[in-house]
Amino acid sequence: MASRGRAEIVAHFLTTHQRVVDELGRRIVGGAWEPGDPLPVEDALAGEIGVSRGVVREAVKALVAKGMLHVRPRTGTRVLPPEHWNHLDRDVLRWKQAQDATALLRDTGELRRIVEPEAARLAALRAGPDDVRVLYDSLAAMEAAAAAPGRSGYVEADIAFHRALLDASGNRLLGSLGRAVDIALEHSFLVSTQTPGAVEASLPGHRAVVRAVEARDAAAAAAAVLAVIEAAEKDITQSPGRPGGAADGAV
Repeated sequence: MASRGRAEIVAHFLTTHQRVVDELGRRIVGGAWEPGDPLPVEDALAGEIGVSRGVVREAVKALVAKGMLHVRPRTGTRVLPPEHWNHLDRDVLRWKQAQDATALLRDTGELRRIVEPEAARLAALRAGPDDVRVLYDSLAAMEAAAAAPGRSGYVEADIAFHRALLDASGNRLLGSLGRAVDIALEHSFLVSTQTPGAVEASLPGHRAVVRAVEARDAAAAAAAVLAVIEAAEKDITQSPGRPGGAADGAV
């Protein structure tokens, strides 16, 4: 019983901790405090949010680790400018999506153009049979989801495909990057797949990527994934789910 009680206390603390991290992080991304501004003192923040000073202190430490705050003796806790933030951090990505979805879509598209063609080229040169099998499995999951009612699971399968492609490059940093930007990819795919016909049209392009990797045709693999990215960017501009589109209340 005592052990369960301690577990409940820890779970409550972690939930409260994340809530305060979210609250402060969203405020920083939203511009509630400008770069260089001091954060209110712990007592004031704790009283405003309704938590203990210890919870605020731990939340500040988490935001320091994300590059958003800097703590110095005598000068207190100050907000750092965005160029210091870890923009691959999952929380930072969530806060950016909520604050400026259009900018996140643009940044994601640019990152994909820079990274994925080279990853596909490397995959064509380095991928082993297991890598190719994972790509085919991911493609099969996309096809199955595309045929399912409501296309349930399609976005998840699409994300898994692109993660598998980065892993197949044989570059562990690229593989880690793919896992880091899951939230950004999910946001992008959720918007692009709302365009009528986009899901069906995307499948041949993904299939071309896998076949080029399997054939060890580096140039074809790079070109195929670039075509997939360009098609997705076009779908985003036409999507009712884009920021400012019909799904956001535009006429």
